[in-house]
Amino acid sequence: MSGLPIRQVAFFVEDVRAAARAHHEAFGSGPFFVADNIPLARAVHRGVERQLDHSSAYGQWGDVMVEFVAQNNSGPSPFCDLYPEGSGRWGMHHVAVFVDDVDTELARFAARGAPCALRAEMTDGFVFAFADTTATLGLFTELYAPTKTLVDFYAMVAHAAKDYRGSDPIQTIRLT
Repeated sequence: MSGLPIRQVAFFVEDVRAAARAHHEAFGSGPFFVADNIPLARAVHRGVERQLDHSSAYGQWGDVMVEFVAQNNSGPSPFCDLYPEGSGRWGMHHVAVFVDDVDTELARFAARGAPCALRAEMTDGFVFAFADTTATLGLFTELYAPTKTLVDFYAMVAHAAKDYRGSDPIQTIRLT
């Protein structure tokens, strides 16, 4: 794959709905689709298998998707790597890119000094990972393959933004 354009910018927040609503009011982004307690079959953080319960709000912000993510359980994670648990700090956490093969790209990033901070698999087999690019970029880089389901989800979010007519900008969805 030549070049890795940013497909999404993501912020770590305390409350995904409040953050999405505030972003909508400030920038006109959205509408937002909120997935609570996103089910993971497996999450390996810094080489250790851990529980990771998170919720996310996804919306369109111009030409890019914006995500607000909150961690629902305590314990180590790539979110707490950048914003320590209990610190009360929140902010930009990662950018996401599409890659042909997540594991190949993780190895490529690691060879350039950006080790794998998280490799996770959803219950439907979808894999996503965070390369730790904080030393060079100040944030993580999320990697995932552009599966049909993912590409369709991105298209649905972008299409919803074009058709948005001012009703409640927050909708709840379920990810499997």
